[in-house]
Amino acid sequence: MEQNNFFNLGKTNMILIAISFVIIVAGFIIMSGVESGSEYNPAIFSARHVTVGPMISFAGFVFMIIAILYKKKEK
Repeated sequence: MEQNNFFNLGKTNMILIAISFVIIVAGFIIMSGVESGSEYNPAIFSARHVTVGPMISFAGFVFMIIAILYKKKEK
């Protein structure tokens, strides 16, 4: 019998939630751009900042939902 802990989520759920949190943070780090300053810098519109970062963050949020809903198969 698994011990009831934080919101009745098991150890596996907590590990998966931690992994998804790291994925979300990585996506936000990728989205952060270079400082523009007072002059125009077209690097803020690169595919990495506009497309890849949000896709990674979205995947992290989807994985977070899966991690919360994951239930270990009982024998």
